[in-house]
Amino acid sequence: MSLDFSNFDNRNYETLGTREGYAEWAATYEDSVYDEMDVRLLERITSVRWPEVERAIDLACGTGRTGAWLREHGVERIDGIDLTPEMLEAAKRRGIYDTLKVGDITSTGLADGTYDLAIACLVDEHLADLGPLYREVARIVKPGGRFVIVGYHPHFIMTARMPTHFHRASGRPVAIETYVHLFSDHTTAARAAGLTLEEMHEGVLDDPWLARQPKWARFRNHPISFAQVWRR
Repeated sequence: MSLDFSNFDNRNYETLGTREGYAEWAATYEDSVYDEMDVRLLERITSVRWPEVERAIDLACGTGRTGAWLREHGVERIDGIDLTPEMLEAAKRRGIYDTLKVGDITSTGLADGTYDLAIACLVDEHLADLGPLYREVARIVKPGGRFVIVGYHPHFIMTARMPTHFHRASGRPVAIETYVHLFSDHTTAARAAGLTLEEMHEGVLDDPWLARQPKWARFRNHPISFAQVWRR
């Protein structure tokens, strides 16, 4: 289940499909996604001992921000998959991935039970249905392995009425197709796939955030992102 973002949208930006949107955004993506959104939550996770992860898959790896963080925290073997070749080109330049593949994270074609860890950051809002993602994770992760998912908080998407978007060179904003998933949607999809929640964190708009985005001051202390750790 997902909520139709059009029920909350009051911006009416031109909206692109996921592949088309990220192909265009790839050149400036690193300039517009802040560590406060995802990295700061990864650093709060305690149930995953990163250096003990033997092999990880970075789902929707994009430009490799998440892969770089994993490598810095002791994960030696990392594969990546993403829908967008332009984003993968940026990831390839980092030189941190064992393999990189163009593909759909809900149907990866990867072997069963390959990974100790699957991780997906800032991607679930582009999926109309969470079920296929959780089922695919349960298939490719080893028994006892973990799935870390970091995403936009549904509260923020609904309250700020803000789709995932970027600014073109002209300065004009353009959105990428966005869906709203409640935490109950994640729980239902994960439990149906046989996963158990181990840990969860929420990030709020605090001083470090507002130093970057002072125009969001009206949202101070509102939750903006979340991280969950699921165990197979």
